[in-house]
Amino acid sequence: MADLKITYDQKANAAYIYLADPEGNSRVARMYPCDPVEVEGMINLDFDEDGRLIGIEVLGADSKLPRRLLEAAERIND
Repeated sequence: MADLKITYDQKANAAYIYLADPEGNSRVARMYPCDPVEVEGMINLDFDEDGRLIGIEVLGADSKLPRRLLEAAERIND
């Protein structure tokens, strides 16, 4: 299994899970917001122009993701 890149902005409490190579040519063409009522927070799914899921944005990340993931994530805006 390939390594995933995960970034975490502690100030915004937002994490991004890259499912495609962030250095590649995949660009977000469409974002699908998950229902915040159903998941008690905002989770956005990013798709490329071919309909492939390329990333997941998690707001309120410290209550949605395991602590070990956030601790291992690349910190941004710290």
